Amino acid sequence: MKRFNTTGVCIPEKDFMVDVTGKVNQVESMIDRGEYFIINRPRQYGKTTILFQLYRRLKNKYLIIRTSFEGLGDLIFKDEEIFSSRILDVFSKALRFTDKGKSEEIKLMSKNSRNLEDVSEAITEFVVNSEKEVILFIDEVDKSSNNQLFLSFLGMLRNKFLLSRDDLDYTFKSVILTGVYDVKNLKLKLRPREERKYNSHWNIAVNFEVDLSFKPKEIESMLHQYNEERNITMNYDEIANKLYYYTNGYPFLVSRLCQIIDERILKPEEKSWTTHHIDEAVKCILKENNTLFDDLVKNLENNSDLYGEVYSIVIDGEVRVYNNLNPTINIGTIYGIFKEDDNKVTIHNRIYEQIIYNYMISKIEAKVKMSNYNFRDNFIIDNDALDLQKILLKFQQFIKEQYSEINTSFLEREGRLIFLAFLKPIINGIGFDFKEVQISQEKRLDVVVTYGKNKYVIELKIWHGEEYHKKGLQQLYDYLEIQNLDKGYLLIYNFNKNKQYKNSSVKLNNKEIFMVWV
Repeated sequence: MKRFNTTGVCIPEKDFMVDVTGKVNQVESMIDRGEYFIINRPRQYGKTTILFQLYRRLKNKYLIIRTSFEGLGDLIFKDEEIFSSRILDVFSKALRFTDKGKSEEIKLMSKNSRNLEDVSEAITEFVVNSEKEVILFIDEVDKSSNNQLFLSFLGMLRNKFLLSRDDLDYTFKSVILTGVYDVKNLKLKLRPREERKYNSHWNIAVNFEVDLSFKPKEIESMLHQYNEERNITMNYDEIANKLYYYTNGYPFLVSRLCQIIDERILKPEEKSWTTHHIDEAVKCILKENNTLFDDLVKNLENNSDLYGEVYSIVIDGEVRVYNNLNPTINIGTIYGIFKEDDNKVTIHNRIYEQIIYNYMISKIEAKVKMSNYNFRDNFIIDNDALDLQKILLKFQQFIKEQYSEINTSFLEREGRLIFLAFLKPIINGIGFDFKEVQISQEKRLDVVVTYGKNKYVIELKIWHGEEYHKKGLQQLYDYLEIQNLDKGYLLIYNFNKNKQYKNSSVKLNNKEIFMVWV
């Protein structure tokens, strides 16, 4: 039986797969044009699967050397002689199951290879003697991209490529590298005490602009496969769009949510999927420890500038203009944390946003003691609804009693995160919340809470005066209209010395807004 695969290359005969024909067509055209390029996308974004599909399609048309730098170890880079011999061995092994004769041919060349010039001559001889044009695929290339020998190897390929265009040399028709980083823009430090610099050995590479994310219609193709084999029905359009809503088409996240529904949530007697199953799968994935989430947290921990930028966007509701020349925005995009939306920087997907939020909550919980205030049972109505008004009033009491004047600077810096930490144990396990950053003149953040079958919108904002307050009320009203809700909540942080802890309600047309000041 087929299954949803999240642990390696996807194979059509074994796995439920999104139809990537359109993506493969675009990459094939680049290869047919004889282009050199780098497929740089975040981890678990389908790069290796695309290479596999390309290989299957093109193996009769071209002679393809398909290999990976993952697992080669450091010994291959010990010196030029070892590298020059071993890299040809790597190519030989890549051919041993598809063209044994060619594999032996290049293996013999490796025995006489002592330097990169020998490698260059071997490539020329191999290509000239091949009945088919030769393509080189190297997966996980950034595993070795901080190494001088690797850069020299790229430089050699670059030089051969340029010479071949003038009929002065022969080389691979096309070279495709894959990895997280764009090698041509990677900052490298090649020797101790040497200033970090950009690699220019791959400036022949064309930009790779094929979108590897899954669009709703593409997700539908995988759901149709699933129904054909398992006879599980669903509203394909609705399910695909809900999956896209949470994942923004991140391939691993789409497949993992489907896998969780199929293997953990769907009961034997159930014969259809609903959006409720997706919500339950999201709750499950948010509790997981997997390599993708581990990398996400590690990348934030290892880069204080990136952490600060993410904090500003997720917690403070700051708006940043998207400029990929900004190193922090660029590295966040490379890691798959950021995306561009209407020329603004946003978090790539809602699941990442929630993972980041949970991670930052865990760091603030050690500093803030609130368990005497946010006991969940005090705020639950009929096991399926929240008393949001009571939660906000209790949070106001908590701030008033626990934060005196000497804590003002801490509260101003961490106030929104403290509220999210206050809310977390109340909804944990049953509901979740997503931040919706609103672009306006004031710092504000809309938190959409889903609890059971109910939805609540809480706007968090800093007091900037009555004029902005009136505009904010109208913006919240408009957002309630979008969410089709009759009531909204406004939590206002006032850092003026003469502030008052108060609450009130206001009616705007058919909407009620309950407001609390802290």
